[in-house]
Amino acid sequence: MSGISRRGAARLGLGIGLGAAATTLAGCGSGDEEGLPPAGPGRHEGRPAGPPKKAAPRLIGDGSTAYTGKQPHQPGAPDPLEVGQRPPQFVIFSWDGAGEVGNGLFPRFLELAREHNAHMTFFLSGLYLLPESKKRLYRPPNNPVGASDIGYLTDGHVKETLKYVHQAWLEGHEIGTHFNGHFCGGSGSVGNWSPAHWRSEIEQAQAFVKTWRSNTGWHDHPSLPFDYDQELIGGRTPCLLGQENLLPVARELGWRYDASSPGGLQRWPDKKQGVWDLPLQGIPFPGHRFEVLSMDYNILANQSRNSTRAPSYNYPGWRTQATQSYLTGFRRAYETNRAPFFIGNHFEEWNGGIYMDAVEETLKRVADKKDVRLVSFRQFVDWLDAQDPAVLAKLRGLEVGERPPGGWSAFLRPEKKQAKVSRGHHAK
Repeated sequence: MSGISRRGAARLGLGIGLGAAATTLAGCGSGDEEGLPPAGPGRHEGRPAGPPKKAAPRLIGDGSTAYTGKQPHQPGAPDPLEVGQRPPQFVIFSWDGAGEVGNGLFPRFLELAREHNAHMTFFLSGLYLLPESKKRLYRPPNNPVGASDIGYLTDGHVKETLKYVHQAWLEGHEIGTHFNGHFCGGSGSVGNWSPAHWRSEIEQAQAFVKTWRSNTGWHDHPSLPFDYDQELIGGRTPCLLGQENLLPVARELGWRYDASSPGGLQRWPDKKQGVWDLPLQGIPFPGHRFEVLSMDYNILANQSRNSTRAPSYNYPGWRTQATQSYLTGFRRAYETNRAPFFIGNHFEEWNGGIYMDAVEETLKRVADKKDVRLVSFRQFVDWLDAQDPAVLAKLRGLEVGERPPGGWSAFLRPEKKQAKVSRGHHAK
């Protein structure tokens, strides 16, 4: 990790590794506070004014989380593709770590999502809700008690993270997990963890979200407005390592997807060990013959050799290159096989924040195109599960950049069944 301190730039849960230029594709309260209408004047017994009052949230455990009803701002139940229908172009923006550290990036992208009717997935690191004063509550597998390669947030930043995670869910975004300590190297690396280690890590990540109130003592702070046991259906491992031993645990826990594969192709996904496998993807890298992983850090690694503060005269060209890489990857799918497009990010300001600018520009450029749906991973797997398996199998048969033979209408037309003729009889 040349150029990045373990407690500095790495603290936001970055993906580690280079793109194809190297060896592999790898990545590194009150009712109104709960989103409920406040009680107001003009209410008379037996004659309620306005819409009926929403039920009060049901606190869970110590009140760190609460059941507040169905998540707002969700699409309707997904429909299966009609015969010969062109698939939508799904684009999923996701954020590793999802901690707010005072740079305003979390609210910046929440606002962008509102402006463009987009939903995203925030892979929250459990440690970002655990005060450093309580770090000995964390027992990372194969590492010392309290250890963390991403450090801990200040109390002020924990409060900010709580605020924006709360807001994100109420605005329709998904809260997944980026686990906890982000160990990528040495014997304690997540790549060496057993299924039992992963189970422990997941249980601790959930516990830090579900008991932040007890751990912080902030009993007047609003509850997170969701049941995390029900909300958590997928995650992304640190550095995209360890998926093989994670998946059996994910399946047992009822997770529906995992986004930890160390580099995939722009093709329609399949399940792995019973769980939807949704990898970050290799995409064209302008000016090079190789492809780069669809993650901000991997583009950085190929531009500045892992330095997060390279000479600023490079920034304009690198910003344009990063933006064009995302847009070229999008167009390749949009104009051919319509494979879903996955982009991974971190709330960081590496190299002057150019990667945040590239992601914002990409979202703006694709949001209004026909058939494009900017969704969370949860919403995407809801759609996948509503489709005819035979149709998904045909979609998976399309290679990277391959248009459907004969066009979508012909390609997704059901196979004609040949009439069976009984032996010894002639068809009339």
